[in-house]
Amino acid sequence: MGGLWGLRFLITQASRFSLKILMTDPYLENLTELISATKRTGAQNILEANLRAQRAEVLKRPLGSPRKFMGFDGLMFVSAHLDRLPLPHTIPVHTEVVIGPKAPKPLKVGTPLMVSGMAYQKALSERMKYALALGSAKAQTSTNTGEGPFLPKERELADRLIVQYPRIPLHRTLEMLAQADALEIQFGQGASAGSAQAPYPHLVQTELPALRGASDLPNIVRFLKEAGQGVPVGAKFSFANNLEREIDLCLEAGVDYLALEGAEAATVQAPPILEDDFGLPTIMGLSRAVRHLRARGVHGEVSLIVSGGFVSPGQCLKALALGANAIYLGTMALFSANHTQGLKAVPWEPPTDVAVYGGKASRRFNWQLGAKHLGNFLISSTEEIKEGVRALGKHALQQVDSSDLVALDELTSQVTGVPLAYGRREKVRATVLSGGK
Repeated sequence: MGGLWGLRFLITQASRFSLKILMTDPYLENLTELISATKRTGAQNILEANLRAQRAEVLKRPLGSPRKFMGFDGLMFVSAHLDRLPLPHTIPVHTEVVIGPKAPKPLKVGTPLMVSGMAYQKALSERMKYALALGSAKAQTSTNTGEGPFLPKERELADRLIVQYPRIPLHRTLEMLAQADALEIQFGQGASAGSAQAPYPHLVQTELPALRGASDLPNIVRFLKEAGQGVPVGAKFSFANNLEREIDLCLEAGVDYLALEGAEAATVQAPPILEDDFGLPTIMGLSRAVRHLRARGVHGEVSLIVSGGFVSPGQCLKALALGANAIYLGTMALFSANHTQGLKAVPWEPPTDVAVYGGKASRRFNWQLGAKHLGNFLISSTEEIKEGVRALGKHALQQVDSSDLVALDELTSQVTGVPLAYGRREKVRATVLSGGK
């Protein structure tokens, strides 16, 4: 008891002494300055300034931008009650998606949620790649190789595998391309724009075509369609203000699908300037892409996969209602596969150390358990999407469209073309005031 009293006394005295200093020191010498400076500048900006000051090199920030871009929160679904009855939970809902329906061998997945491209070695460990492959198979969906080296075991574990084809044909052979369920030309991504790829001359397959300009694209698409023996060939790049022109170049080259990514997307690491200050928010890019594909008369024929910042089933269903065919999930796929196993790295390393290539705790990652948790997450999210479809009174995901949405603010309405939620109320009020005329 005496020891506890003594400890309490010391803590009290230290606290009083410290608070007195904060209350009496001149502002310029006062640690309270940190509160004002941090509130003005932001803790992350101060930290990143110190990291730049430590090393005279480009800063590489993991897991995307902390900026809050315009998102899907400005949209709400229209509940079915009397005008259209909701469906009981026992009624099945069709969630299958076909990517590249015009291709000789379309890619068919059981859910609109697909695992995004994340590269082995450039980003993830082989164990995490195995977890993503097997977890996607458990949920009857696809995974994506990313730009990194091809892992034969990833192909073995994945039910459906999309093989990315880098702009510079690194780590790829004709044998690898022939094993794909879809092929995806990687021009860029939301978190790092179209930043240049390192050449690695010894890894470039000289017999495979490289993209040196837009004029090369038709030849590369034809080559990949032949190499993939009829599987869909797509193009991945980030949403930008010249979006429609870039879509046109892809359509003219004959792609079967587009994989477009918003500024909210994450990556293993990228310069903050590319994460924070390039591209367009996903909801803006998606709305423009859908309008343009419809204007070209190919919406539904050329599939649209979108990604960038999706964290909930509700956000995914809103994007699908706006016209996307499927959603790529990256960060949330990693978080779910990492479920509880990130604790193997903390407190001395961040939880992602378990997942990244070369991470100090990466060898301790149980990929079979990670696959189970990823599969659970994808299945749970798909079932939640089904609940949303039933609440709309519909039987299939493809029946959900923008007419099932209302906008809560004018900007969201203008961007998406979805009517304002208070528009009809104003119309009714005007009718009442005019005596019903």
